[in-house]
Amino acid sequence: MQNFRDYYEILGIPPEASSEEIKKVFRRLARRYHPDLNPGDKAAEERFKDIGEAYEVLSDPNKRSQYDQYSRFWKKQKFNRKSPKVSTFRTSGNRNGTSRSSTQEVDFSQFGDFNSFVDQLLNRGTVRRYTPKTPGGSSVRVNPSTTIRPGTTRTAYTVNTRDSAVERNKVLRRKDIEARLTLPLEKAYEGGRERIRLEDGRSLEVELPGGMVTGQRIRLKGQGIAGGNLFLKITVASHPFFQIEGSDIFCELPVTPAEAVLGGQIEVPTLDGRVKMTVPSGLRSGQRLRLAGKGYPNNEVRGDQLVEIQIIVPPNPTPEARELYEKLRKIENFNPRKDLPV
Repeated sequence: MQNFRDYYEILGIPPEASSEEIKKVFRRLARRYHPDLNPGDKAAEERFKDIGEAYEVLSDPNKRSQYDQYSRFWKKQKFNRKSPKVSTFRTSGNRNGTSRSSTQEVDFSQFGDFNSFVDQLLNRGTVRRYTPKTPGGSSVRVNPSTTIRPGTTRTAYTVNTRDSAVERNKVLRRKDIEARLTLPLEKAYEGGRERIRLEDGRSLEVELPGGMVTGQRIRLKGQGIAGGNLFLKITVASHPFFQIEGSDIFCELPVTPAEAVLGGQIEVPTLDGRVKMTVPSGLRSGQRLRLAGKGYPNNEVRGDQLVEIQIIVPPNPTPEARELYEKLRKIENFNPRKDLPV
């Protein structure tokens, strides 16, 4: 038996390791040897492929059982070159994707090498390379023909030599994954380029759309496991000034007593920067004004910004200001307590 690989040794775990231990070790090693964290390191890339293949087999109880029986057969044949005996192992799954479990008599010697056994174990397609002869006896090199089993979600190419670049091109099943991304309100509104770091250690630079909202999912094609998709689940962080109310933006704006009485132009912060807003005279605390078209985008339609007025008195007026307030109190005839219901 050629090319045998000890998956337990590759992951650095004992044969009696539990499923949780296998998963924990795999995640740690996958982060350590991931190609994105080891650019240009061919050894790390090969190690990452070996780790993925080992996990794919050992994480599945049925495949692990078959592998263990093959391992015992291989060790026995390594020291005993007599005719191999027929062994028994349990199989599961068929071409139609339905699950089944049965016991079959299998002659492990039918596999020319370890790769052949793994190909059958993982239901991989194969790449066959052959060299037909011309009438003159010279060899003609022919491009490989590819056969992929229909209905699978894995892209896996195998040739006879373990070191080929196309062998184990994808050792993990293609799988979509999800990651959470929390953004400040301004970034969620503007969108644009953002560098993010994933839990597996990868760093990606992505182009985010504008007008993102909490709960939205952004798809990054091919950034999942083995070519699957990565979905970023967006959370927009709370803002100290702005609040999102559907497609409208709400804020509380403090004004002075003089601004409230006299009205005029005041500056209001918006997501597009500060703008001038003309307010009427006689503003009341709690009164809401509307800035049209300054809300949040919603299906290409933008809402309004609602500005709630809060009249704030100066906590420490200057002597000149206090003198003016004293004169105002003497001449004003307005009594806000005149019509109290008690």
